[in-house]
Amino acid sequence: MNEGRSRNMRANRRSNTKPEVALRSALHALGYRYRKDLRLDLPDGVRVRPDIVFTARKVAVFVDGCFWHVCPEHGRQPTTNEWYWTPKLRRNMERDRTANAALEVAGWRVVRLWEHEPLPAAVDAVTEAVGPASVKHEFEGTAKD
Repeated sequence: MNEGRSRNMRANRRSNTKPEVALRSALHALGYRYRKDLRLDLPDGVRVRPDIVFTARKVAVFVDGCFWHVCPEHGRQPTTNEWYWTPKLRRNMERDRTANAALEVAGWRVVRLWEHEPLPAAVDAVTEAVGPASVKHEFEGTAKD
């Protein structure tokens, strides 16, 4: 294996990317609680690992990288090692379609966001799918006599 490529591949994160961490922080600040990077074993044998999972409300959130998931706005055709990258990116797109379909059949709502989406728009998309945060602040402003 080419040492340069393996070193670069190690630099690519599967989880905890900057856009994903920013989205999680914003959601947490709004009172949302979720699981991160939780593997879901769906009834039809498909395994899916969304970036953010709201288990009780059955919402799976993915923050997709423009290169890895072939963003129509920023995705680009590889110019080096096309023999490797073109089929790899095609498989990623197919895996995304399979995951979406399997989640929907199992009763989940799927939210797919691109890494370049502005944070407020990403937060809006997730909160719309999940519904209101269920945060109880019983201690705030209530004095017990």
